[in-house]
Amino acid sequence: MQEKNVIQLAKSLLFDKALVKLNGEYVGAVAAISRVAQNAHDLNYNEIFIRDNIPVMIYLLLEGKFEIVRHFLDTCLKLQSTQFQTQGIFPTSFVEIEGKLVADYGQRAIGRVQSIDASLWWVILAYIYVHRSGDRLWAGSLEVQTGIQRFLNLILHPSFRDSPTLFVPDGAFMIDRPLDVWGSPLEIQVLLYGALLSAVGLIQIDLIDKGHLDPESKVLNTHPKSEFATHQIYQSSYAIAWLIRLKRFMLKHYWVNSKIIQTLRRRPTEEYGDRVANEYNIQTESIPHWLQDWLGDQGGYLVGNIRTGRPDFRFFTLGNCLGAIFDVISPTQQRSLFRLMHQNQVSLFAQMPLRICHPPLESDEWRKKTGYDRKNLPWCYHNGGHWPCLFWFFAIATLRHNQQYFHSEADEQVMNTLLHNNYELMLQRLPEQKWAEYFDGPNGVWIGQQARVYQTWTIVGLLLTHHFLKVNTNDANIMSLPKLKELSLF
Repeated sequence: MQEKNVIQLAKSLLFDKALVKLNGEYVGAVAAISRVAQNAHDLNYNEIFIRDNIPVMIYLLLEGKFEIVRHFLDTCLKLQSTQFQTQGIFPTSFVEIEGKLVADYGQRAIGRVQSIDASLWWVILAYIYVHRSGDRLWAGSLEVQTGIQRFLNLILHPSFRDSPTLFVPDGAFMIDRPLDVWGSPLEIQVLLYGALLSAVGLIQIDLIDKGHLDPESKVLNTHPKSEFATHQIYQSSYAIAWLIRLKRFMLKHYWVNSKIIQTLRRRPTEEYGDRVANEYNIQTESIPHWLQDWLGDQGGYLVGNIRTGRPDFRFFTLGNCLGAIFDVISPTQQRSLFRLMHQNQVSLFAQMPLRICHPPLESDEWRKKTGYDRKNLPWCYHNGGHWPCLFWFFAIATLRHNQQYFHSEADEQVMNTLLHNNYELMLQRLPEQKWAEYFDGPNGVWIGQQARVYQTWTIVGLLLTHHFLKVNTNDANIMSLPKLKELSLF
């Protein structure tokens, strides 16, 4: 099938089949397009997930469909929890049942997991929408600013831990089944960084438009008399201070390359006091030997998790790509990340880009850490499966880097070749494999054992990749967030 026909088919599936209306207006897209009458086996794939709709909404913004994105954001905002214990969180998904919106905050999910990432993604998408559409009036509305205050009240509060990371249970993000990713998983920390940047950016838009903040210097013109604006300033200052600590923490504890690993292996253990070299008491035996070949001489990446005595050195694709997109890691570190991914393309890209994490849990490790989860068998689903919906994040990360930062022509050519080769592979395989949710096996050749077909974010992932590679490369900057150094501490 020719490229033009594949892209046209993908667009038709999105606009004619995946998008759904509520009260006459498009409100989002279902997780997967049902090919049969709705039945119990569809589970919740007919619901509208915040996480799954991020690529959908990004694509609609590129197409100029601003009103759909705004309606999606408003609908999610109306569902933001106001209950005492969960005030400020957004639902994982929602669906219309008998004319009413029914939201899932984890109370209906398999294993009763709570998707923390949904709340973080909403704030990020809200900023991207305002930046792309120019809808400052929406950003400054009382409903939006109140929603941001609820969200920040949820994040910026006293706790038992002094660490700037967000502590969450296993299954709290895209990997929503047991995979031993509890505590401070990478993806949540990167999304937290992006969400705090976005929240401050949206608050400052409101303060500028109300005349409280100078748009150039970001210095307060007058101290606002309203309690609401005073709280906005307090939250912004606190969020910026948190951002500074979070970035330093992640660069210190999550970023690794060959040199850092060698240093880690030679650090003393059982240290006590304020100034120690091995803060998390990491034993040499916990550092896997496969890192020698994986990192090579020039590779670097953000590890999957940091926790006392048990660092998780697995490579998680989405967290690393977002780390580059949101500038958690420096331009030099971004180049190290891209080199590592190119060097390990047989493992990460193979016959269906991209593998969600590497390496998978196997044997007794799989049994103990997943609770014998049959869906997360080794090389399956979240446990080393291949997800085509991840490739557009990698495309944005590399193209955006090439446009904004210094790089060698040789590196750019290598990455462009990798991008286009894998785009062609997806262009050929995805329609043949009915736009499957994920693919199994070391090479990603087989359709996932329990994968849904006509998965919306698989379809939109190809549309986004096509747009960034063939339509407008400059749009790779669509997910750029406010720069930390440009935000004011008031």
